[in-house]
Formats: sequence, C-alpha cells, structure tokens
Amino acid sequence: MVDLSGQYQEIKVQVNSAITQILETSAFINGPEVHAFQKELETYLGVKHVIPCANGTDALQIAMMGLGLKPGDEVITADFTFAATVEVIALLQLTPVLVDVYPDTFNINIEAIEKAITPNTKAIVPVHLFGQCANMDAILALAEKHNLYVIEDNAQAIGAKYLSKNGKKSMAGSMGQVGATSFFPSKNLGCYGDGGAIFTNDDELAHIIRGIVNHGMYERYHHDVVGVNSRLDSIQAAVLRTKLPKLDGYCEARRNSARAYSKAFKNQEHIVTPVTVNNCDGICDVCDCHVFHQYTLKITNGKRDALVKYLNENEIPCGVYYPIPLHKQKAYVDKRYKEEDFPVTNQLVKEVISLPMHTELDEEQINHITKMVIEFVNG
Repeated sequence: MVDLSGQYQEIKVQVNSAITQILETSAFINGPEVHAFQKELETYLGVKHVIPCANGTDALQIAMMGLGLKPGDEVITADFTFAATVEVIALLQLTPVLVDVYPDTFNINIEAIEKAITPNTKAIVPVHLFGQCANMDAILALAEKHNLYVIEDNAQAIGAKYLSKNGKKSMAGSMGQVGATSFFPSKNLGCYGDGGAIFTNDDELAHIIRGIVNHGMYERYHHDVVGVNSRLDSIQAAVLRTKLPKLDGYCEARRNSARAYSKAFKNQEHIVTPVTVNNCDGICDVCDCHVFHQYTLKITNGKRDALVKYLNENEIPCGVYYPIPLHKQKAYVDKRYKEEDFPVTNQLVKEVISLPMHTELDEEQINHITKMVIEFVNG
C-alpha cells in the first residue's frame, strides 16, 4: 500500500546525516530538531502554534483536555472513520455522538450534525477523511451558532487546502479552535515511528496544551495542570524536517496517481471513483484540496469482498477502510443509535476498497492494478 523504502532512498543522505547528528549530541527529547520542526510546521500551516506530541491519538486527546471538556459533555463525530477519533472521546469519559457521512466524499454529514446537537453538545470533530477536508464553512457556522468547539482530525489530510465560499484558502487543520494530526509512517508526512502534533491560533490554549504534553509542567517539577507524557522525539523530528519541504511534491505525486487511476476507471459501471469537492466549482479534476492519503473506490455490484481476495491472491495490496461502522463496534455500541440513522455508512462498509497510493507509484504499476480490478469486477 505504501513504499516507504523507495521514498527513503530519495532522502537517505539527509535523513542519515540528521540522525547521526542527534546520536552525536544525544539530544533525544525536546532537542533542537523538535523546536526547529515546530517552527517550520507553523510556517507551512500558517498557524501561530504547533505543539508536537507522541502520536496522532494523543494529539486528539490532548486537544480535548486543553479545551477543558468534562465527563458527560457530548462530542459529535463521524461514524465512518478510524476508531482513534471516538476512542479518545470515550477515554476522557465524554459522550461520543456518532453521525452519518456523505456517500461521495465520505466526510461528515452536515445535516446529521445539526440534528444531533443537544444542550449537552460541546464540540464537533470533523475528520478530513482520506485526504480531503470536510465542509468547514458549514461546520464552523454551526459551531458559531451553537457555541461549540471545532477540533479538526487532520490525521489523513496534512497538506490539503480548503477553499472557503468567501474565496479564502486555508490549510487543513488550521480552521477550528484546534487541529490534530498523526505522523504515522504511512501518512503523507510520516516519520519512522510514532509522532503527532496539535495546531492552534489560540495563545491561551497553546499554553495549556504545552503543559499537558509534558506532565502538566511549565517549570520542572511544578505540575500546574493534569498532564500526560507525550513528546515527539528528536529523531522523528529530524525525519519530519527532511520530509516537510517535500510534502507538497509528495501530495502532487499522489494526485497524479489518483488522476491516472480515475482515468482508467472512467465509465466503469460498477466502479465509483473518488469525488474531489471544491466549494466554488463543485467537482474539480486538478486542485490542491485533496491529498489522497487513500485512493478509495466503491464497488457497487456486490463483488468488493471477492475483489479483495482476488487482489491479495495476485499480490496486489489493497485495504478496506473501514469494514465495520463505529456504532457497531463492541466498544462503542450504544442504545441511542438507530440503524436508520446510518444508511450511508452501513452501505460504504460493504463497498469501499482502497488501492495502493504513495509517492513511488509509476505508470506500469497503475496500469497493472487497474487492469486487474476492471477485469475482475466486470468478469
């Protein structure tokens, strides 16, 4: 699904040199590389504050802790996403409220959010799924109307841009009160282990979060807030510093691969290709609003599971993201949920399949993959 080894070969000299320097200085935690990466990512995203942390799940949890959410507070998020999004809500004894998504972009349904808001609702967590922003214009308007926080789960969309109806272009993760991302190795900007970061333009919130990530300390051995141990180590920061200047190029390579996939699948009756939504133009073929962390098809003739088996047998990697809705996961089952509230998610889990997507994909590989998929689906 990803070719991390091939990508490494392109940056091997820089990465090895940076890591060797850290080994020589032994500044493994909160060293100069971490602080330099923080500043560089702030510049790239156009935000005032980036707080690095140990992983993307921690980033979400710490963001919620920093906002002062209390047990019982309701947090609305998408049913069709990875479990980490709802996991941290439950860990903090907040009340997760899962809602359906759109069938084309796979992102959270605005009407479903509005229907789910109650007096106990305190936050919305839009997930920018597969590399494309949710409808932030509508989400921010709802949040303002109901006095809610917006916490952007940007684990899959770093580098994506969002074009607002007013013509303003913003980086994914920079629009809510706080954003969170993951630097898991397979991400568009991935390190060589675990890593994450939190973004905000709120000075007070940034100060609180900086304490939380480091045991609640602003001064050594003075614990002013309840915190956790969640720090990005210097070696991971060095890898990320090497990759960050290349991120836009990585994303464009993914978009080029996505265009090639979609061109090959055009007019296939039972194969639905990803939709790229631009708020001004509807659907656009060439823009920077989608960074294609995943390239996800819908197979509409009931052959999805058989296709997965066929591709695996022919040594073509693929993935099903996600096979079970969160509202049906044992850990998150709740009598509040009704199946009729999740028609899209319940259908998507039967149809979606993600194909290999990374910066090293070439024309020959894409031609081989698309040929195998088309022949099987139509066979």
